[in-house]
Amino acid sequence: MSKDLSEALKEATKEVHIQAENAEFMRNFQKGQVTREGFKLVMASLYHIYATLEEEIERNKQNPVYAPLYFPEELHRRTALEQDMAFWYGPHWQKTIPCTPATQHYVRHLHEVGHTHPELLVAHTYTRYLGDLSGGQVLKKIAQKALDLPSSGEGLAFFTFPNIDSPTKFKQLYRARMNSLEMTPEVKHRVTEEAKTAFLLNIELFEELQVLLTQDHKDQSLSWMEWLRQWPGSLVQDTTPAETPRGKPQISTSSSQAPLLRWVLTLSFLMATVAVGIYAM
Repeated sequence: MSKDLSEALKEATKEVHIQAENAEFMRNFQKGQVTREGFKLVMASLYHIYATLEEEIERNKQNPVYAPLYFPEELHRRTALEQDMAFWYGPHWQKTIPCTPATQHYVRHLHEVGHTHPELLVAHTYTRYLGDLSGGQVLKKIAQKALDLPSSGEGLAFFTFPNIDSPTKFKQLYRARMNSLEMTPEVKHRVTEEAKTAFLLNIELFEELQVLLTQDHKDQSLSWMEWLRQWPGSLVQDTTPAETPRGKPQISTSSSQAPLLRWVLTLSFLMATVAVGIYAM
């Protein structure tokens, strides 16, 4: 662990990163094979993730284990995602956007990190923000064309970083700040292991969404909520889910989803896919 932190993170996540880069979801996205319903689900999950991540960043912005990496004007995505949610889900989006069980799992983990191990936030910001900067503009253009979106960029604010003139130079600055953090070898090891966890959380999330979308495509008469209830041990109990503007029931955000999450996590190792925010760094 004598390497700089940025090098150690890149090395430690190489295997799971290759898995992500060669995933079916990303290959299809790059070919423009993305539906509006699937894109909406992806963006809703990203909203919940970034809202939580940035809540924990704000909590620890003066903590020396994270403070050098505090770039809210340049990096934070919550405000942009709020604009996107209004575009995709309408003015009452806060009441209608779904939060899947795997998204809830991701959110709970981020809260735990922020409260108990804030030094591990470095792993999550590395995985998400540097990935967004690396591939955001490319994916924006693909989605814009595939979904026939306005050239003004409406619905895609997440992918634009107006306060960063040069992503390459900013990533160099960010890595230099990462490398300036004072860490013992033991802490550095835990950060690199957490970066692997961040990748796996994203894989878990998007495998779940892929399964939901695949099932929805096969049987339009079976709602996501009804389908989730069929899995043994499922704790989805809301019998009157809220309706989204397109008539899809909102996935319950209440109660523990541990059995389903264990099944989804297992599936994630059998099927390769990737989160929208994970690109080549």
